[in-house]
Amino acid sequence: MTISDRSELISVILPVFNGEKTVEASVLSVLGQTYRNFELIIVDDASDDKTAEIISRLAVGDGRIKIITNNTNIGRLRSRIKAAENANGEWVAFIDADDLWQPCKLEKQLELRDSSGCDLIYTASAFVDGNGKRYDWIMHVPVKVGYRRLLKQNIISNSSVMLRKRDFIRYSPSESGVGDMHEDFACWLCMLRDGLSACGIDEPLLIYRVSGKSATGNKLKASSLNLNTYRYIGLNFFERCYYQTCYAINGLLKHRHFR
Repeated sequence: MTISDRSELISVILPVFNGEKTVEASVLSVLGQTYRNFELIIVDDASDDKTAEIISRLAVGDGRIKIITNNTNIGRLRSRIKAAENANGEWVAFIDADDLWQPCKLEKQLELRDSSGCDLIYTASAFVDGNGKRYDWIMHVPVKVGYRRLLKQNIISNSSVMLRKRDFIRYSPSESGVGDMHEDFACWLCMLRDGLSACGIDEPLLIYRVSGKSATGNKLKASSLNLNTYRYIGLNFFERCYYQTCYAINGLLKHRHFR
């Protein structure tokens, strides 16, 4: 029996808010997976554009698609948790409404999970701009990453991961008192700090869409979110200074490829 013939259900979670321009391509990239036994849970986070119309049309005739509609906007993390709590699979994978998957993503991740026994499976990423034009650069990833290495740079893209549903729910940040942060980064760090393992596939099975809006403002905001993430996981002042410096350097090296 091949991986694609297995009966294990994987729950794919896609939160979306006003994603009328990109959500259809994201959904179709999930529906085109070589591994067929999945459910796709789309959480419409109170969109006021044509998102609801688009995802409803895509769901017609495909029983794998389930739609959850939020009456008010609750954000991507709470939408993902809401979907995970309603998921039927023991393992979940995430994709954002502007990202794309290569057809073999789920299949290759299941193969690595079964051969490695890792708790978190991630992949390398390719990148496109807002118009879908592909950048030459690929963000490569290590075969394994540990807690201290990940603190220096979050190389685990949220739309690339596969992990146990229970681990995601357990380690996702709750009310923290530190302000807004990178919730996915905090989740991966807490998992690794507790001894869980993360393994990577160094193939760009994720295609990440880079937004060009307010680049400087986005970098400053991302830096603030990153610092709050370090506060959340309990780093002291000197550790925060060290790892924030590493983050800034790695960020500059990464974003030079998108000029």
